[in-house]
Amino acid sequence: MTPLITGANRGIGLQVLQDYAARGDSPIGTARRQPPAVDGARWETLDVTDPASIRALADQLKGTALDLLVCNAALYLDKGQPLDDGYPPEMWAQMFATNVTGVFLTIQALLPNLRRAPSPKIAILSSMMASDERAPGKSYIYRASKAAVLNLGRNLSSDLAPEGIAVGIYHPGWVRTDMGGTAADLGVEQAAAGLIARFDALDMGNTGCFETWDGQPHPY
Repeated sequence: MTPLITGANRGIGLQVLQDYAARGDSPIGTARRQPPAVDGARWETLDVTDPASIRALADQLKGTALDLLVCNAALYLDKGQPLDDGYPPEMWAQMFATNVTGVFLTIQALLPNLRRAPSPKIAILSSMMASDERAPGKSYIYRASKAAVLNLGRNLSSDLAPEGIAVGIYHPGWVRTDMGGTAADLGVEQAAAGLIARFDALDMGNTGCFETWDGQPHPY
């Protein structure tokens, strides 16, 4: 199997890449620059905020079948921003460019590669912070961007169903990474193992799902 994981140079993305390589798959990781060496993995350059970079990746992978596209690259810059004078417009633009627009443009560019695989899948990492039912406040940009990419995934699942391309949206858990912080519940190894199990279970029977890393349905 050939999965491609965006933003695979650290954190959950790196662990997922390493786990796929360790089990004998042929994973492709993307990074903007200087990725770490991973035995059994291939690296490609990608900045999801740069349409030219996305087009270059598509050209580089022309003719390559992708069994799975994992949209993992994301930013969380607004933690701790004050409501009265925080959340500047530039931060909204930067985070949406990565967390939403970049996801869509990457999927769009790599659809030809997915169509070459027998049972292609797209996995989008959203967050519990996307949930409309759970809205405790704060982190407005991150929450809005992850809600938007959840909506994006749900709509893509409808449009791609006639082609047999399954789309799943996932909450990876609160993970001890640069983004999640040291107080988080999960290590990257546990989160990555759970996510890979979810990706393996994704098919046309559950396309459009919003699930947690350990397989629980998540409230929308």
